[in-house]
Amino acid sequence: MRYGHRSGVSYMATKRLETGLGRSLANQPANELGALSMAIGQQVRAFRKQQGMTAVDCAKQANLSPAMLSKIENGNAAPSLTTLHSLSRALDEPLTGFFRRFEEQRGVCHTPAGQGVVIERRGSRVGHVYELLGHGIGKQLAVAPHLVTLTDESEEFPLFQHIGIEFIYMLEGEVIYQHAEEQFRLKPGDSLFFEADVPHGPSELVKLPIRFLSIIGQLRGDDSERSVDG
Repeated sequence: MRYGHRSGVSYMATKRLETGLGRSLANQPANELGALSMAIGQQVRAFRKQQGMTAVDCAKQANLSPAMLSKIENGNAAPSLTTLHSLSRALDEPLTGFFRRFEEQRGVCHTPAGQGVVIERRGSRVGHVYELLGHGIGKQLAVAPHLVTLTDESEEFPLFQHIGIEFIYMLEGEVIYQHAEEQFRLKPGDSLFFEADVPHGPSELVKLPIRFLSIIGQLRGDDSERSVDG
C-alpha cells in the first residue's frame, strides 16, 4: 500500500492506527464529529488539488462516486475508515494526513469591554494607560493589541523604539505622532502603519482625551523595547 510506504509505518502499525482512529471517531461528540468531517473534507480537497487531480479522477481511483466525494470534501458526509484508506491510496498520502487540519490548534482571545489587562509599558508615564486587549496567538508571530488612553494628566509622552511593526488607529482626540523625522496629525478614523525600529510616539497632544488602538507585531523572541528618552 503506497500510503504505508510513504508514512514509513508497517502494515501492523497501520492496522493499529486504523483501530485507534475508529474508536476515536466513534467517541466524538456530534458537534466535534461535524468539525472533524469538515476538516477531513478540506484536507482531501487540498491533497487532490496538490496532485492536480479532478474530482472525477480522484473518485474513480478511490472507487467512490463523484457525488460522494463531493459530499466528503464539503463536510457533508463522514467518511468511513475504509473510504479514508481508499482515498489515501488514490492520493498517495498517509492516513494520518487527513486529520492534520483538525489537530492544528486555532487560537482565539475574547476580551469584554473594560476587562483588558492594564499594564505598565516601558517608558510609560502618569496619565498614560495601556490596556492589553489580547495576546499573541500565532506560532511564529507575536501580536499585542493595546488600547492607549492619554488624559489631561499626561506628562510629555516618551518616544519608543522596538523590533517589529506597529499599527495605530485613532478613536478619540487629536495627536501629532512622530515617526523618525516625520510627523503626522492623527484624528479619529486616521491610521498609521509603520516599522517600529526607529523612534516613534506622540510628540504633541493636541486634543484631550486621546484614545487609540496600538497593535504591535513581532517575530517571537524579538521582544526588545526601549524608551528613547530613558
